[in-house]
Amino acid sequence: MAKRHTESVFVYVVARDFGFAPNPFHGFCTLACCKPRIRSVAQIGDWVFGVAGSELAQPGHCIFGMRISETLTFDEYWLDPRFEIKKPLRNGSRVMMLGDNIYHREGELHEWDQEDSHHSRPDGTPDASNVATDTQTNRVLISDDFTYFGTSAPLIPEQILNTLGYSNGRNHRRFDGTAAQPLLSWFRDRAHRAGCQVVDDPFQFRRSSARFSSGSNKITDEVVEPLTP
Repeated sequence: MAKRHTESVFVYVVARDFGFAPNPFHGFCTLACCKPRIRSVAQIGDWVFGVAGSELAQPGHCIFGMRISETLTFDEYWLDPRFEIKKPLRNGSRVMMLGDNIYHREGELHEWDQEDSHHSRPDGTPDASNVATDTQTNRVLISDDFTYFGTSAPLIPEQILNTLGYSNGRNHRRFDGTAAQPLLSWFRDRAHRAGCQVVDDPFQFRRSSARFSSGSNKITDEVVEPLTP
């Protein structure tokens, strides 16, 4: 008999919130870039929560929560017609500029191609540091059961965080699903009241043309304006 998967809940601090990682648009919340450690171990049925860091808001605000419904390799993600719309278009709308479907290759012995995207260099060429970090785990987490609050991120009650023993810090925390029930119940209630998958814009949505490099840990803004808001 196959061993039943025990639900896990992953919580991490979101230092940057453009709408790229995670990408909550087009009916799916996807985590295709950054967070290679979570992407390597999270299973279908697990939850991933992003909590705002001090650069975005008062610590403890829940930017998003997603229950993983599917996982794909980068090439599967690239070729899946459902996610064609998540391929970036840098002269498109803000949403299109931030597409996260950016990695593919000719075969396992070939190097990864990185599309012109938020994780590329300012001239659109691949950023080697981001390629190395993102492709460290060849896995995309996909959810059709999520709520992304963005700038309307609600504050998680301190009692819930204290019960979990959670505090904002580097790396992610992993909790047993049973222990995390107070967080899940609170989230489900807030998501039900919100009544939609994407409640508000990302914190840094207006900087959609920017690029980020994990090598320098810097955001580089561009002067290019998107076609539409």
